[in-house]
Amino acid sequence: MATTTDMAPGRKNQTPARSTASRGREQELEAQVKQLQDDLKSITETLGKLTGEKAGEARAMAAGELKQLKRKGQDMLHDAQGQAEEVEKQLKDTIREKPLTAVATAAGIGFVLALLTRH
Repeated sequence: MATTTDMAPGRKNQTPARSTASRGREQELEAQVKQLQDDLKSITETLGKLTGEKAGEARAMAAGELKQLKRKGQDMLHDAQGQAEEVEKQLKDTIREKPLTAVATAAGIGFVLALLTRH
């Protein structure tokens, strides 16, 4: 088969010029790909740092909320203990003031419980 130079004898073979241009484009593309890879690596590192910071902030907020809830729970327990002590004091005062009524009430409660537990 005839080559390009056979068909157009006045033209010189331009293949070496094209291969040099192709190599230049390949090198340029390789440089661009390398730059993109570096950019992606940088973005990934930045996102990792941001994620780590956000996780740290969330952990700190959760720890603060836990302390606050613990403090509220202790306050509620303290209040409940105070109320129980107050009821106990009132019960003791009532027993001292009306011992017969207290004994009758206790006996009645015992009787009702005995009836409930019978099979």
